[in-house]
Amino acid sequence: MSSIDHDKTVEDGNVKGGLSVAEQTAKPVSKLTRWFRSPLFNVIIVGLISFTQPGIWNALNNTGAGGQQEPYLVNGSNSLTFGIMAFGCSLFGILANRIGLKWVLIIGTLGYAPYSASLYVNNRYGVEWFVLFGGATCGIAASALWASEGAIALGYGDVKDRGKFTGIWLGLRELGQLIGSSIQLSLNASSQNRGKVGYSTYLVLIALQCLGLPLALLVSPPHKVIKNDGSRLEPAPKNKSIKQEFRNIWALFKRREMFLMVPILIGFAWNGTYLGIYLTKYFSVRARTLGSLTSAIAATFANIFWGWFYDLTVFKRPRLAKICWVFFVVAMLSAFGWQVANEKLYRDSNPRVTLDWDNPGFGRGFASMVILRYASALPGVSNVASGRGLADKHERFMNESHYMFVYWLVGTFFDDLETLTLAVGLVRSFESIGSCISFGIGAASVSPMVNLIIAFVMFAITIPATSFVVFMVPERPAHLRKVEDPALSEEEIDPVVLSKAAEAVDAPHA
Repeated sequence: MSSIDHDKTVEDGNVKGGLSVAEQTAKPVSKLTRWFRSPLFNVIIVGLISFTQPGIWNALNNTGAGGQQEPYLVNGSNSLTFGIMAFGCSLFGILANRIGLKWVLIIGTLGYAPYSASLYVNNRYGVEWFVLFGGATCGIAASALWASEGAIALGYGDVKDRGKFTGIWLGLRELGQLIGSSIQLSLNASSQNRGKVGYSTYLVLIALQCLGLPLALLVSPPHKVIKNDGSRLEPAPKNKSIKQEFRNIWALFKRREMFLMVPILIGFAWNGTYLGIYLTKYFSVRARTLGSLTSAIAATFANIFWGWFYDLTVFKRPRLAKICWVFFVVAMLSAFGWQVANEKLYRDSNPRVTLDWDNPGFGRGFASMVILRYASALPGVSNVASGRGLADKHERFMNESHYMFVYWLVGTFFDDLETLTLAVGLVRSFESIGSCISFGIGAASVSPMVNLIIAFVMFAITIPATSFVVFMVPERPAHLRKVEDPALSEEEIDPVVLSKAAEAVDAPHA
């Protein structure tokens, strides 16, 4: 069989000689080609793309209000961004199964730079409409990027590597914030007052964001990925209609493990908006840029640690999920309590407090900032990947830990790339709904304490439903495409049931 015929056979999802795609091995290839087509290389490239796009976005937003003196215009733009993403992420998840993950990823690199450019124009010339336009372009691009990058990070590798690959992807995203924040700090280190970041900061960051497109061209489409054993990744069939894809994503949403995750996806990241206001209200410019740098370091540590921890074989996956969730709940509730005390202290200060590293009491307000945010997210994931920028430092570690946890949870339930792509689209859509509402409240000039209390309550609401999901985590994920036989009942294809059967064949975690 020729190389062209082989690629066509794999792309169409057909098999020859009774062998599945996973059982077919690619023709002999060079070590360089094998590395270029490997899951690890592709995840690294996706991480570098995330570094140039949402990583730089976060670097700007983690200075508070995109580097501006007042947070309300940028919060309004962010609300528009996430409003678009609320629908766009699921739509691009469906589109990715039609035209391919690579093309959707490429689309995702085209809208971040205009947003950063709008902040530059607003910072230097006071133009406001461009910020809203940039928020719209960022929303479209982020919808595509969020739907594709998570699916690649989770779906290209084996189940045993998903913690590590997720950590690499999100860890490299933080490289964007580390570099961007270092640049910001060097340019603004002499500014001890509250105010906005110097406009020269934006020019450097915009240049970095322009690298996303050439990097996206290096990503291999699923049918060309070569696993460690030489087998090909099983591609999603492209012969399904858009109507069928909508049916599939609706059926996926109705599964218990998906709709019970909706509260945590909507409610966990609300602290991001408060943290941006907290930074702009109480910290000097250079303290804000230092906060952006240290929160990136905290997030990077969280990604590396949890990526390693989730792949440990010491615990069974169901037990590991319970341990991590209990830790997150206790840590987040403690972090919120600490931040309420800080907010009351600074709000009641007379004269108005400006926290700078030369001033006494700086460490208390700064440390709480670094911890809290990364218990909850975005993106990445965030933030999100493109998401939750205005983070407070103590929240940074906790938000990123939550972000890792949510994606790891999704990976424990589903195994095939088609389902993972749709699942990531759903996850991102509901994350965006939460961010849209929270940034909308932030744009409405609500007092910081009210914003903080809302975030506290929203997190508390997520605890019961997420606990149910955690108790449903199976030892092995379900491959829904292999169990689509209509004769099978929903109970028979439940991932928890499948995992029990799998334990009879493969030894589970010790």
